[in-house]
Amino acid sequence: MIKKKLGLRLKELRQKTGLSQEAFALSINMDRTYYASIESGKRNVALVNLEKIAKGFKVSLSELFKGV
Repeated sequence: MIKKKLGLRLKELRQKTGLSQEAFALSINMDRTYYASIESGKRNVALVNLEKIAKGFKVSLSELFKGV
């Protein structure tokens, strides 16, 4: 359940940027399919990648998990 909630949170943040999954993934040097699987709640993502995503959204890790 937490993977799905996190995925929805990431989608929400990404949509605020106006970027596609591909454009956002490229901006943080992450494979698009890997990022898409995180956003869809199918992947148990590593902490280092969560940090990379948070930096890409310019938010703290705690802000990334807000509402999750």
